[in-house]
Amino acid sequence: MTEEEQAALGAVVRGVVQAIGFRQFVIMHARALGLSGYVRNGNDGRSVEVVAEGLRPALEELVRHLWKGPFMARVDSVQVRWTTPSGEFGRFEARF
Repeated sequence: MTEEEQAALGAVVRGVVQAIGFRQFVIMHARALGLSGYVRNGNDGRSVEVVAEGLRPALEELVRHLWKGPFMARVDSVQVRWTTPSGEFGRFEARF
């Protein structure tokens, strides 16, 4: 892996995305894609925040999964901002 291949993103997913397994869904896909970072519920009760680092194609695949969500989800929007990876995450996990 070269540094040019590495990227990071911050995303906010809005809709019916809390209390339906959305965080676990994100963890499963992020880990399968070899990403590090975290997912947590937003304080507003209708959003989930995702911070992820890894290879750009894997991050783009994660964004596609965020738009789908698990079976019970209704995703209204996904706001993504691309950033420089910090390298601070060892794995992908839930934060509270």
